[in-house]
Amino acid sequence: MKRGHLRVLLGAAPGVGKTFTMLEEGRRLRDEGKDVVVAVVETHGRAATAALLAGLEVIPRIEAAHRGVALSEMDLNAVLARRPDIALVDELAHTNAPHGANAKRFEDVQVLLDAGINVISTINIQHIASLNDVVQKITGVPQRETVPDSVLRAAETIEVVDLAPQALRDRLAGGQVYPAERVDAALSNYFRIGNLTALRELALLWLADEVDNALKSYRAEHGIRNTWEARERVVVTLTGGPEGETLLRRGARIAARSSGGELFAVHVTSQDGLRSGRPGELAAQRLLVEQLGGSYHQVVSDDIPRGLVDFARGINATQLVIGVSRRSRLSAALTGPGIGATVVRESGDIDVHTVNHAAAGGRFALPRIGGALTARRRLLGLALAVTGGPLLSWLLVTFRNVDSLTSDVLAYQLLVVVVALLGGIWPALFAAILSGLTLDYLFVKPYYTITVAEPLHLFSRLLYVVNAVLVSVVVDQAARRSRLAKRAAAESELLATIAGSVFRGQDALQALVVRTREAFHLRGVALKAGDSTLYCDGEIDNSAAIAAVSIGDRAQLQLFGTDLAASERRLLGVIATQIDVALEHSDLTRSAQDAKPLAEADRLRTALLAAVGHDLRRPLASATAAVTGLRWDDIHLTATDRDELLSTAEESLASLADLVTNLLDVSRLQAGSLAVNLVPTAIDDVVMPALDELKVGPGDVELDLPSQLPPVLADHGLLLRVIVNLLSNAIRFSPPDGRILISASEFAGRVELRIADQGPGVPPERRDDIFVPFQRLGDTDNTTGLGLGLALSKGFVEGMGGTIEADVTPGGGLTMIVSLPTVDASAQEVAS
Repeated sequence: MKRGHLRVLLGAAPGVGKTFTMLEEGRRLRDEGKDVVVAVVETHGRAATAALLAGLEVIPRIEAAHRGVALSEMDLNAVLARRPDIALVDELAHTNAPHGANAKRFEDVQVLLDAGINVISTINIQHIASLNDVVQKITGVPQRETVPDSVLRAAETIEVVDLAPQALRDRLAGGQVYPAERVDAALSNYFRIGNLTALRELALLWLADEVDNALKSYRAEHGIRNTWEARERVVVTLTGGPEGETLLRRGARIAARSSGGELFAVHVTSQDGLRSGRPGELAAQRLLVEQLGGSYHQVVSDDIPRGLVDFARGINATQLVIGVSRRSRLSAALTGPGIGATVVRESGDIDVHTVNHAAAGGRFALPRIGGALTARRRLLGLALAVTGGPLLSWLLVTFRNVDSLTSDVLAYQLLVVVVALLGGIWPALFAAILSGLTLDYLFVKPYYTITVAEPLHLFSRLLYVVNAVLVSVVVDQAARRSRLAKRAAAESELLATIAGSVFRGQDALQALVVRTREAFHLRGVALKAGDSTLYCDGEIDNSAAIAAVSIGDRAQLQLFGTDLAASERRLLGVIATQIDVALEHSDLTRSAQDAKPLAEADRLRTALLAAVGHDLRRPLASATAAVTGLRWDDIHLTATDRDELLSTAEESLASLADLVTNLLDVSRLQAGSLAVNLVPTAIDDVVMPALDELKVGPGDVELDLPSQLPPVLADHGLLLRVIVNLLSNAIRFSPPDGRILISASEFAGRVELRIADQGPGVPPERRDDIFVPFQRLGDTDNTTGLGLGLALSKGFVEGMGGTIEADVTPGGGLTMIVSLPTVDASAQEVAS
């Protein structure tokens, strides 16, 4: 019998629409003429989901009793007897009632598949066995029902039912997922934006990995070697040299540019193990690979380029990162193309990035003017004369005859010109004299003697030397002009780099110091201010500085190494000027940053004066008027009048005392001198006094404070003031018929206290502003205080190690959430 196909709908969290999508698909297949039955579905009381059952055949459930509780489960035997084409089985990870045929629902599904019945099922990401612990770390909620990864990997089709986190929260707030009494706790715990975003990413990445495995299997089965750029895979080649860190960081940046990019590091060693790099460097680089989120691999191959390319093709890599060769140009010229060139040639459709690094050969430096030709070129010219002359003589003597003298002379003349081109005048003169004597000795009769019988012969020898000198002079001048041009280009490049670095802040100063050392071939460079070293590069020895250049009146640039030529000192003066500008730019940036707190303090001071002007005047005026009325002798006051005036004076003075207290608290918060006494505190021991202080009765608020709520670590007095302030705001903005909900719950070692009103709420873009001092969000009559309440509440809560944030109330309004650590969680944190 042909086995049935399994199709799984994967969701990041409850409520994304897996069951809804499954039923919609069932209806579509039924309309196409397929035999579809609903084996089991969990609607969770959602009307829209239940409505989709209309018109679908539903297999009745089987009833089971467990510990006195009636449970309804999928009737596996009934589905097998019905033998539909497609069975809809909800909640793949469900645990069946005890004493059933199978312990898990996914085992029931396997029975249906073995019977040739196709199955469409649903599962959330938290129920996948390999991700169970990851999900618990994200949400703080353990999951007991899991499905082995092998069951899902065996499915013919896995689809993600995706929904944006905010859209899911909106669906939850609208009562489309859970009953109204569970909405607020769900939004504040499992269904946080951060949790949902992480779960969504986890679901998408898990599916992407499964798709990638399927792609690898397909390519292997069909023998496909070309790169398919389904996702960026960056391979970094490591030699065990110091350039490895630079290459790894560059590769990580390339991989990070694309979503889902992967980083691989590979080191190729020979079969005999002799070519293994530096073990210490490789160990450090392997650790860095893991820190960057990549994986390290070692390949055995005697052909390094072939081993690298084969590895890259084996993992379907799209990018290869290699370092610039550490060999010098001469070494490259003598030994031919290196590993990098071969990798580029054989990489085919894999992009190759050749990255420069500190250990690369031929690093930037200003050419020395000195002599026109380098000593190495002169030595090479002399070596050519010493070795080329005898070799040429041996060759010409072999074919010597009476008619070959002219060709022999031209051959030696060519040797002299080549030596002049390579080594300049002195090797050319040596070659000219040596070749002239050799010609007379070996090719002019009488052989093997050196004689000059005619003055004309002497003149020809002189012309021979003059030709060599003239060619050498031309070569010397060309070389000198070439070196001057290179130096001018190098100076221009250096100055352009320096000019561009001036506006890049303090990091540019370090780059300038490094560039200066490299450009002038120095052993070390240090930028100092007084006795302190601001930036340095290379070997620094304060007693061996060859020069010290003043950088304005701010600093001094000290140079260590060989002395500089006059032209180099001129260029050094330009660099010093640019460093001075960079230091000034740095000082201005630092001054601007230092001025920000002063500007903020000035803004607060201005706001304070503007607000205090009215808020102090109002209670003072009321108290003054009341006291004055009591002191008037010519006005007869009844007992009721006197009580009213005394009450007005008392309320005004109390308001004035609260105002001064708040101002003092703001000052202490800004000065960082708030005294906090953290002790184990029960939430209900603070909420009840807050209600009494505000004279709020049971009919005005709804309390949901679990009796098993653990105590939090808090300052009782500060927490009381926070709750009083939040409650007073909720009362002020709630409509007359609105109710205020005070609830609390424990989540991930913290207790969250939520005070929700049904008022107008606060726009999302203004929720951060309500915690700024002197912000009253729309109040223009200056009758609601200074706007310090929420700023003080935020300071108090953060001083106790907690957080406070604003969120929307389901159905409209504002919910203030205060989160504080529990006593046990705080103790564990201290212990760790």
